[in-house]
Amino acid sequence: MKVLLAGAHGAVGEHLIRALHARGHEVTAGVRDADQFPEMKADGAEPVMLDLTTPEQFDAALSGADAVIFAAGSKGQALEDVDRDGAKALADHARQTGTDRFVMLSSIMADRPEEGPEKLQPYLHAKHEADEHLKQSGLDWTIVRPGGLTDDAPTGQIRTGQGFEGEDAVIPRADVAETLAVALGDPGTIGKTFEIISGDVVIEEALKEV
Repeated sequence: MKVLLAGAHGAVGEHLIRALHARGHEVTAGVRDADQFPEMKADGAEPVMLDLTTPEQFDAALSGADAVIFAAGSKGQALEDVDRDGAKALADHARQTGTDRFVMLSSIMADRPEEGPEKLQPYLHAKHEADEHLKQSGLDWTIVRPGGLTDDAPTGQIRTGQGFEGEDAVIPRADVAETLAVALGDPGTIGKTFEIISGDVVIEEALKEV
């Protein structure tokens, strides 16, 4: 499968390139800066310009793609432009170009942003709106909402569900990437929204229960 990865240069994206390659997928790495092209090529991905605030780039980025994984994030600098509107626009373009499979990296508490920490509420609201738009897009969507991200070593095991919160609601970025890669190829996750945190169930098995 040829996969357009939006946010390929991000902390999750870099793990995700490796996870997708391990499953035999071809990765088109969407990045905002041409200076990042050599790094993407070194990782075995084909780089392409993908500024999510520039829809004119979307058709070229989506060319030949069978699926999209949205793992981009603005780090709080352009929440509405990137995390909300960029995600919406990319989903719309994917629909128009016939790229029907779309996996969204969202966030825990995106379904209840007003319950999140005050400083994170704008981010959660942006993710909530993007998620809701994707659900109405007509695409074969999956929405994955991880807990707090850490740089701990991956375990290959997670816990899925809804309504996680508290200090234990965390997960290594590498396990998030692995979950996204597994979900992409699992038709049982289509039309599903679920949260993930660290747990004791192998990822492939955990996704069978969502």
